[in-house]
Amino acid sequence: MKRRVVSLWFPSLSSERLLRRRHHEGPFAVIAQIRNADRVLCLNPQAEQRGLRRGMGLADARSFCPELQTCEHSPQADQAFQDGLLRWAKRYCPWVGKDRGDGLLLDVTGSAHLSGGEAAMLQDMRVRLVQSRLTVRIGLADTVGAAWALARFGEGCAQTGQTGQAINALPVASLRITINEDTALQRLGIKTVGQLADLPRATIGQRFGPSVLMRLDQALGQQAESISPEETQQTYATRLTIPEPIGLAKDVMAGVERLLLPLCEKLARDVCGARVLCLMCRRIDGVDQSVELRLARALRDPHRILPLFAKGVDGINAGFGIDQLRLVATQVEPLPVEQITARPTEHDNGGLHDLMTRLGNRIGLENIQRFLPADSHIPERSYIISPAAWSDPTGSWGATNPRPIRLFPPEYVAAQGHRPPGRFRWRAMSFTVGRITGPERIAPEWWFEDENWRHGVRDYWKVETREGHRLWMFHTPQNPCWFVQGIFA
Repeated sequence: MKRRVVSLWFPSLSSERLLRRRHHEGPFAVIAQIRNADRVLCLNPQAEQRGLRRGMGLADARSFCPELQTCEHSPQADQAFQDGLLRWAKRYCPWVGKDRGDGLLLDVTGSAHLSGGEAAMLQDMRVRLVQSRLTVRIGLADTVGAAWALARFGEGCAQTGQTGQAINALPVASLRITINEDTALQRLGIKTVGQLADLPRATIGQRFGPSVLMRLDQALGQQAESISPEETQQTYATRLTIPEPIGLAKDVMAGVERLLLPLCEKLARDVCGARVLCLMCRRIDGVDQSVELRLARALRDPHRILPLFAKGVDGINAGFGIDQLRLVATQVEPLPVEQITARPTEHDNGGLHDLMTRLGNRIGLENIQRFLPADSHIPERSYIISPAAWSDPTGSWGATNPRPIRLFPPEYVAAQGHRPPGRFRWRAMSFTVGRITGPERIAPEWWFEDENWRHGVRDYWKVETREGHRLWMFHTPQNPCWFVQGIFA
């Protein structure tokens, strides 16, 4: 069976991605910063009719068209949109790959008959994409190179076994060669693929290098070229279309409950849990309202997740009504199966995690932190601060000597001697020493560069004053000084 390849090219992907959900009739352009200057990256037809071209500076474009509307280019959004198109294209064949940032390649060998033949398949592709407000140019040939050339330089379909005749009249740039190679061929009067193919092969290799000859052979089918399919990531999303628009929060929550059940079942089958959920509500006027729920722990229990949406759903502006709900798990983590019992165990922290979720969606999960023990005898390095949502209370605080509840940078105390003074002033207050415990000598960790520990060892004392303060003081024997570094509870 002869191989057949379809190339789909979306020449205005960036601009049409933004305009397909807007009602914009005037000139529009997507701009990007190229070589420290804002330049036009993509245009809509209205902007092209005003004489604007890709690559021109934004200032020049506005001088030609003062009413030009612009938007910053988002490569991540374009890539996500292209991923969506790739998943859509798999309705026609299983072997689909990306073609740079604005196209797709489909190996439809043996699958065109499922759509009624090649002509019917291409027509169905075009109709569906036009209905989605996307401009597409389609090429069909026996090779990847020929299909690519037809899509971009001469939209059409090459009959089986007639690839050479179909691309002979196309410019040499259609062979996917570099700009310098195209310029060199043009200067010698070689303008079409047919003229290049008529030259002796040895001449092509000697004058223009092996890359031009390789591209020519790939287009003509004399050298194999494969399509690299993209790995399809598992998506966890559910959608609910509502016959009559709704606007009450309780109705939206009822819809969320219906969406959560199949979503959590899918997560359970894949032994996963959702970490971030996004609820998108489409209003009848086309405006989308979204609610993002960031969970302190990965979950797949719909009964625990549903109440956590209440706060965000209350803030939705339903407008004239909501006619569609879509729930997507945008971040998923492995969640192994756990043994459950009728009575909660000592490790059951579901209530704590739910509380962290409620607080974290108001102040940010990263702002809820916990202290974790670290393997160091230096007071400042004996703990680390970590976001509670991304850490577990592991490890033990195994210090043999008690440590103060409050630690702060060392504060100087005017005193002399190797033992704590009987009376001293600290923070503009006078203290009388009642009882002392110590000393505990701590040496610096020489493998760390720490300016505060360059003076050598420290002798720490626990000092209880008659005024009721319990201080943690230390003395530096090498450079005799006294400091206060902490307060016990």
